Amino acid sequence: MIISITNVAEATFVFITLLAIVFFVSIYKRKDTGLSPAASTELKGFAILAIIFSHVGYFLVSDTHFLYPLTIFAGVGVDIFLLLSGYGIAVSQIKKDYKPWEFYKQRLLKLLVPFWLVLIVFFFLNSLFSNAIYSWSYILRDFLGFFPRADLYQDVNSPLWYFTFILFCYLVFPLLFSKKRPALSALGIFVALCGLWYLSYNFFPSVSGLYSVHVVAFPLGVLLAGILQNEAVALKMQTSKFFNKLSDPKSVWNYVAQIILLSIFCYTIYRSGVGKGVFLEQGISLISVAAIVGFFSVKRFGVKLFYLVGVYSYELYLLHWPIMYRYDFLFKFLPAWAAMALYLIVFIGLGWVLQKVAGFIGDRINPKPAIK
Repeated sequence: MIISITNVAEATFVFITLLAIVFFVSIYKRKDTGLSPAASTELKGFAILAIIFSHVGYFLVSDTHFLYPLTIFAGVGVDIFLLLSGYGIAVSQIKKDYKPWEFYKQRLLKLLVPFWLVLIVFFFLNSLFSNAIYSWSYILRDFLGFFPRADLYQDVNSPLWYFTFILFCYLVFPLLFSKKRPALSALGIFVALCGLWYLSYNFFPSVSGLYSVHVVAFPLGVLLAGILQNEAVALKMQTSKFFNKLSDPKSVWNYVAQIILLSIFCYTIYRSGVGKGVFLEQGISLISVAAIVGFFSVKRFGVKLFYLVGVYSYELYLLHWPIMYRYDFLFKFLPAWAAMALYLIVFIGLGWVLQKVAGFIGDRINPKPAIK
């Protein structure tokens, strides 16, 4: 259901002000450096917020000015997720060197169990409270993770087009990755994703445009992991005066780097190149991603708000759209700014529940080895 909002400018101002207050209150002194697990989690929180705000501003409400300018970089948010996914699993593979079956057992369960739980819940709710009717072939296709379209208003959960894309990345990664040749591995994964893009263009064209502007980020994350995990590179960075100055919170160069990177990010999200061709849009998006990842890596403060949201970012991705579009229970009763703020709290709470239930089921399917 499309939601009508009155006093859009006022609602947007109040929500952004409230978000800014929470942001500044949640700042703390950061102890780690670089693209650490904490920085990666904060980036995931930043990215999922960008995606949710965009879905609300452009597709849920009748006036696209609501939440602007928080709504303009959803594509960058998707690329952040893809880059961090490629980076994270490549770092893990370099350190542990899983066999393909071990990789699938460890990684795919974490991806699939919460995904299946959410599908079960929403198919059940839709059968009770919605006029939506789904064929058995549609249901089976969804549970297999294949989403050949992204219809915001007809599909059970339209943002799941991304699930097919990331599932494909996870399936081909252990087959193509070599920790001795990460650059060549990244190239191979990129070629495989271009193949997926080509198939989508010919067989499921409604998502081809979405695939086309995101084929680079995941293999770029794999390449980044190969570079940063290289011992020679790591040693040079540790002994480099330039990198030491960038990471030193008392150095003026640290502040200069933060200002430059944040300025590049702000400029490129406004000059995004959307609608001006695949290569330009993807290129500018990757510049935005590089700038914001660089900023989160060099900044000497953490943001608990982003970290908290980042911990449940995958769950928020799975949950947010069907709840707000089909089962809205806040916008119809509350001012838009209050509804949006409360939805974020609700999503975090539901994300916690989903993560606990999925973790319990995952541990039963694939028990952790006992510590001797």
